[in-house]
Amino acid sequence: MISVIIPHLNQPEALRFCLRSLCGQEGVRQPVEFIVVDNGSKAKPTAICSSFPAVRLLSQPIPGPGPARNLGASYANGEILAFIDADCIADANWLGEIERRFLQDPQIAVLGGDVRIAYQDPCRLTLLEAYESVFAYRMKEYIARQGFTGTGNLAVRREVFLAVGPFGGIEIAEDRDWGQRALGQGYRTHYCPNMIVYHPARRTFGDLARKWRRHTIHDFARIQSKSGWRLRWVLRSVAVALSPPAELVRIASSERLKGWRPRALAFLGVVLIRFYRSGIMLALAAGVRASELNGGWNLAAPSAPPRDRS
Repeated sequence: MISVIIPHLNQPEALRFCLRSLCGQEGVRQPVEFIVVDNGSKAKPTAICSSFPAVRLLSQPIPGPGPARNLGASYANGEILAFIDADCIADANWLGEIERRFLQDPQIAVLGGDVRIAYQDPCRLTLLEAYESVFAYRMKEYIARQGFTGTGNLAVRREVFLAVGPFGGIEIAEDRDWGQRALGQGYRTHYCPNMIVYHPARRTFGDLARKWRRHTIHDFARIQSKSGWRLRWVLRSVAVALSPPAELVRIASSERLKGWRPRALAFLGVVLIRFYRSGIMLALAAGVRASELNGGWNLAAPSAPPRDRS
């Protein structure tokens, strides 16, 4: 059996699209169960979950997608645990590809797939859609360089998950932490390009800023244990501000953008977000407390549901 675990917070319509895509999967042979873990929504998605077969709804009052996923895993019956976010849409062959890869190679312990942007209008991308098409969810690169993949498209054998241990809480980047702990125990994450989910781009710059603020604070917490960290941090913040021109080749060669307009938008997005990140880094170096900057999981604004691809 495959257990699909979905953390949820105030995204009922997005969850509906997600569950619809999961219930319409092709090519999967073994039984599948779906576990939605609500993480403190204003209204639990009871009606939505009950409208789909084999969906169990749980509640996790501890804030953070990590604790929500942990609770789902503790109730799962499957030998394979597959994780997806509530605002994602699974490709029709997502579960079939997960099943195939694990059956094909018993040595594979952890799989990470491709995450693509779900466009509201493919003929006219927004600035954030263009930017995130190139710079967000670079799972192949994360796996190759840092040994982890995003938990919005992750599959793992149950016994491996138990051996590595649970995801961390809201105070850390739980996907990177878990993947690197797994790697430290000898469980390498394998990239699977045909294991595809679609994620909507952020709707506003503020949504994207919240993401980078959170990641920057996580990185700041990590670097403080190293000698000479303050100077290194300040130099890195300057490098971030000066880095946009170096991304022109990546933008120009991206296969996910067509035409000059979305490429120009992507570059503008790089300039805006790199300057913002640099400012946050310098503020932290100057002594601004992380608690004054950070916005947590339970403070995230709900996203609009992505376009139904089923």
